[in-house]
Parts: sequence; structure tokens; C-alpha cells
Amino acid sequence: MRPYKYFKRFNDFLFAIILLVLFSWFILILIIIASLDTRSLGIFTQSRIGYLKKPFIIYKIKTFQDNHTISKIGAFLRQYKLDESPQLFNVLIGHMSFVGPRPDISGFADTLKSEESIILTVKPGVTGPATLYFRKEEKLLAKQNNPEDYNTSVIWPKKVELNIKYVKELSFKKDIYYLVKTFL
Repeated sequence: MRPYKYFKRFNDFLFAIILLVLFSWFILILIIIASLDTRSLGIFTQSRIGYLKKPFIIYKIKTFQDNHTISKIGAFLRQYKLDESPQLFNVLIGHMSFVGPRPDISGFADTLKSEESIILTVKPGVTGPATLYFRKEEKLLAKQNNPEDYNTSVIWPKKVELNIKYVKELSFKKDIYYLVKTFL
């Protein structure tokens, strides 16, 4: 697995540079639009737990007002995952990979124990098996009487299961599969 990790990091770095050269103007426009839409800085930062339980700052386009209501433009950005585009910087600096388990906030990933902690032996990803499986997670949670409980008792355990499987089967072929599936 170690040789593939180096290959994976090289590819992440290379493609992050290429994509940033091609699309940094677009990301800047999204930040400006989000700034006007939310009447605040259009970039959202949050501490997440990453590789080997190390916290890092994740970057996203801000999609909500100060009262935590998602704006109309924000809903559009989330629907097409455009709010995730600044994570190219996270990939470039090495906090994230294009494919891997999604990084979680403190209180989830940093509490993994025994076999589950294998998830933290790879860099978190912009996309991955759990991301694809729960691509409509917000809508699913909105239908629940107690979204927080449903997330903790149903969604989180399934994400852990999918991410353990991903790490155990880590390969270039699987990463390409998840990338293609993400963009299709």
C-alpha cells in the first residue's frame, strides 16, 4: 500500500496544480458571488480531522447566511458540489486527496477505535465511496424526525463500513472508478 500512497500523492499534487491553473478564476468568481449572496466573506473554513487524526482547515464556498439558512445560490452550489471546489487547495497542500474517506468534524473521526481507525491511515478525500453512497445526505436527514440521532446511529456507521472497505481495497483502479462515478 505504501508505494501506491506515493503515487497517489504525486497524482493529487499534479492534478491539483493543473485544475487550479485552469479553474482558479472560476473559484474566485464563486467566492465573490457567495460574498455578495451571504453578505460576508464567501469562503467557509472549518476544522476537520484528517490523516492520522491530525486536524486541518477545510475550505469551501460559503453557502449559508449568518443565521445558518442555506441561500438560493448556496443550494445551487451544493447541488452541483461547486461549494467543494476550494478543496483543490487542500489537495495541493497535502491535507486531502481527490479520493478517500470524507474528513469529519471532531467528535466523529477522532473517536474511531480498533479496526475503524484504519480509515485515518489514508488522507481524507474530496470524494469517495461514502460520499457517493450518501450524495443526497442533506435530503435524507431533512426527512428525519431527529436528524442528529439518525446521522449518529445510521449514516455514520455505514460511512465507517464503506470507508474501512475502501482503505482495505485501496488501489488506483478503485480511485479512478470513484472519480469517474463522481463526475458522471
